[in-house]
Amino acid sequence: MKDISTPGAGRTGVWLVGARGSVATTVVVGASAVAAGLVPPTGMVSELPAFAGRGLPPLDRLVFGGHDVTEVPLSKRAEQLAAGGVFPAALLPAAADALEAADREIRPGARPDSGRPQRETAAALAGDIVAFRDRHALDRVVVVDVSSTEPPLVPHPAHDGLDGLEAALGGPADVLPPSSMYAYAALRADCGHVGFTPSPGMSPPALRELAALRGLPYAGRDGKTGETLVRTALGPVFAHRALRVRSWSGTNLLGGGDGATLADPGAALSKNASKRTGLTALLGDGVEGLTHIDHVPSMGELKTAWDHIAFEGFLGTAMTLQFTWQGVDSALAAPLVLDLARLLALAGERGATGPQEQLGFFFKDPFTSDGASAEHRLVAQFEALRDWYAGAAR
Repeated sequence: MKDISTPGAGRTGVWLVGARGSVATTVVVGASAVAAGLVPPTGMVSELPAFAGRGLPPLDRLVFGGHDVTEVPLSKRAEQLAAGGVFPAALLPAAADALEAADREIRPGARPDSGRPQRETAAALAGDIVAFRDRHALDRVVVVDVSSTEPPLVPHPAHDGLDGLEAALGGPADVLPPSSMYAYAALRADCGHVGFTPSPGMSPPALRELAALRGLPYAGRDGKTGETLVRTALGPVFAHRALRVRSWSGTNLLGGGDGATLADPGAALSKNASKRTGLTALLGDGVEGLTHIDHVPSMGELKTAWDHIAFEGFLGTAMTLQFTWQGVDSALAAPLVLDLARLLALAGERGATGPQEQLGFFFKDPFTSDGASAEHRLVAQFEALRDWYAGAAR
């Protein structure tokens, strides 16, 4: 029998915002299947040999719950995803109990313009998380936002300081976007927070102030699952080889819920901004080109990304490189969500607070300490993560 008194052996809660979505459902199925030994932990960074030491919560000690505004049962969503090729239908019987247990722990999410002050809504959201932690006697809870992408943050004076925010939350107008209100509720429940989407989340300075006040860690924004992962690996090739990149253009074809969400120009603006951050940091702001996102419903859960890179070599010789990435976003994202929940839990257990820059490896637009520049070179990010873990796991 496992000794739950040892570090990482207690039970850890993973509270998913957007808990009935494709990514969250794949997270629950994947954790169950890997823990049972039915599939290998392919795609899980935290299962690489470099992270084989003590400290990370075991997959079979994770307890799932969350918020969502939809009511489709997880079992039904899992059937849909299996039919769409996200994971084998043969895993569904083995995951049935895990899906049912997680479904029982999903509570109604917040709806914008609900008619009540956001302070009351946030208190209810935080209360759901605290009750979940108490009900299962959890060591700690990590909140991970995997909900639909929101438009960029509209600045508000209340965002600048905690006192102003607390006062404004009691008023009739919504001053925080939903993702930031969930982040606020997570902090009020004394939970670390991961923003896996490009939504504002922890961006308002007032929320960073609250995290510091309560001594809580956080990480984000926008999980780096496919095309941008390749960009942050390829970008340094041009920079280190002294090749001048003239343009880097991309086209994304998406089906499923993510494609439908990003058909909204505001949501697409958030996504494109985060996707561009790494390229600008690696190659400067003189690189031409945009990424276009098209919703193609017939593609279902599939995604195709095509990138065209025009660069200049010695004596001005014009050259190009192209690549195509085809994948399933939910299957790419889910193992990273599990990695982040486990790693942020370890960071919290070790007393870490504020932005966890060592987790920048997982994000397109990583949070950093105020005024600090984010590292975007993929290899350097991985080495920083590995080195941090080597110290934290002691």
